[in-house]
Amino acid sequence: MVRAGGILKLAAVIFAFLLAVLLAFQLLEINVDFRLGSVMSRSVPVNEGPTKPVRHKCGLSKSCPGGHFAFKMASGAATVVGPKICLEDKLLMSGVKNNVGRGINIALVNGRTGDLIKTDSFDMWAGDVAPLIKFLKEIEEGTIVMMASYDDSSTKLNDEARSLIADLGSSAITSVGFRDNWIFVGGKGIKTKSPFEQHIKNNAETNKFEGWPDVLEMEGCVPQRLD
Repeated sequence: MVRAGGILKLAAVIFAFLLAVLLAFQLLEINVDFRLGSVMSRSVPVNEGPTKPVRHKCGLSKSCPGGHFAFKMASGAATVVGPKICLEDKLLMSGVKNNVGRGINIALVNGRTGDLIKTDSFDMWAGDVAPLIKFLKEIEEGTIVMMASYDDSSTKLNDEARSLIADLGSSAITSVGFRDNWIFVGGKGIKTKSPFEQHIKNNAETNKFEGWPDVLEMEGCVPQRLD
């Protein structure tokens, strides 16, 4: 009986030891899980989905500073795709809007507010240069002038028309020739030559399209007129 009692006591001690070990392991596991969970919660933000790319006005590569109007434009592509002019996320001229035509396409914008004044196109292949000259002479001081070529923009241009466009800040208009591509942003009353201008010559050796040069694209920030 004594020996049996000793065995029972020994068994009870072993059982208690094993129970204590089991509890210790469980506590250790809970503690490890807690710490690991804390680390994971700090390293992985909760409810943070994929970030969306920032879109700038007119699809510019970066935003414009305050006091500037964002613009993006493209010349026409041969005789197939018309030019496109966008200002402050508003599409002013395009084939989709059905307000572009062969020759020189022009959008006039209020230099203070950025509001569109009017648009027009002038056929410089089969048209008359007189309406273009009249249009240019009537542009009011402080107006932003945006121009884009489509098909041919120079055949009917004369010295007077070129001079009026040069007065708007163009440096390249004097050399724009048959089927050249040309885009330009200037202004009535500008004191210096505009930095917003691109010109590519019609050249059989470098033309992207048969008989026509590559499309020109340009983006930038036009200073707002404050006075």
